[in-house]
Amino acid sequence: MKTFVPKALLLLILSNVTMTRHPEGSHSLSFLQTLLTWPDLLEPHFILGVYLDDIHIQRFNTIAQTRRLEHCAPWVDEHQPKDWDNVTRDILALIDIYNDLLKKVLHLYNQSETGYHTVQILIACDVLSGGNFSRGQCKLIFDGHDNIALNEDLNTWTAFGKAAEILMEEWENTVFAKSVTPYLMNGCVHYLLNELHYEKAFLMRTDIPKLHVTHKVRADGNITLRCWALDIYHAEITLTWQRDGSNQNLDMEVIETRPAGDGTFQKWAAVVVPPGEEQRYTCHVNHEGLPEPLTLRWETPKPSVPIMPIVIGLVLGAVHMGAVVTFLIWKRRNKGKENAGSEFLSL
Repeated sequence: MKTFVPKALLLLILSNVTMTRHPEGSHSLSFLQTLLTWPDLLEPHFILGVYLDDIHIQRFNTIAQTRRLEHCAPWVDEHQPKDWDNVTRDILALIDIYNDLLKKVLHLYNQSETGYHTVQILIACDVLSGGNFSRGQCKLIFDGHDNIALNEDLNTWTAFGKAAEILMEEWENTVFAKSVTPYLMNGCVHYLLNELHYEKAFLMRTDIPKLHVTHKVRADGNITLRCWALDIYHAEITLTWQRDGSNQNLDMEVIETRPAGDGTFQKWAAVVVPPGEEQRYTCHVNHEGLPEPLTLRWETPKPSVPIMPIVIGLVLGAVHMGAVVTFLIWKRRNKGKENAGSEFLSL
């Protein structure tokens, strides 16, 4: 029976393999892979995430119901079923390669293969705005310390750690190691450009961000004004706070622009202000999707109109009007009867 590894542990493991930021105007394709062994696992657990720039576009997990590479980008899948089958077959072959490497490292350290162990792999390529190859990366990390990394010249490797250094000569002569550079410069770039073509309409759009300012009273009585920008695309955006027209950069808390999980991004900037001085502070937003920079401030909520008194008044008014109408109809009918009786008596 397979055991599900705690999600927190997976996030911690994946955080050790980082993707380098790419220059503005370029694009990157990154493959983040992790192989885990666990005392209760019958076989190694393998996870793969494919990222186009900062967007998670594909995933593979050996404990998923279907052991198949899956599309998870926020746009429509343009691949043919045979494409997924071919890549899935290649992934399954990689699992065996990584597992063999892990066993060799553990043997050199005289450690048990049934313990808690990991191999983390990053393979990534960058292209310039014109689509030409810019940079490639390949790095393998064993149990968070020993690692083998492809150098910037893409021809030589560097090893760190006793086991990695011992394996270096053998590693450089493997078919896998020799195929990495050609793949980075050709296969990875082709893969990246195809993805950009599939998602061109999505990636090249410029959305108008959704903007608003929130107001929160702090424990010390001061006010936190937070300027929010949601549904951002492209990711480049600037948020600044001003007090009476002067920038408040030193007193401002800003988070890095972060993916929202649906292909867009979000960001906020906050400033702490004395109570009653909220209107002296303005948030200034600059983004490609805006026709011009935008200025926002905290809007004091307008007092709400009391609904119940109005409803009660309308109901009472309707009841009163109905009573008046009923009285007039009754009076007219009685008057008609009196006139008819007088005519009858006069005959």
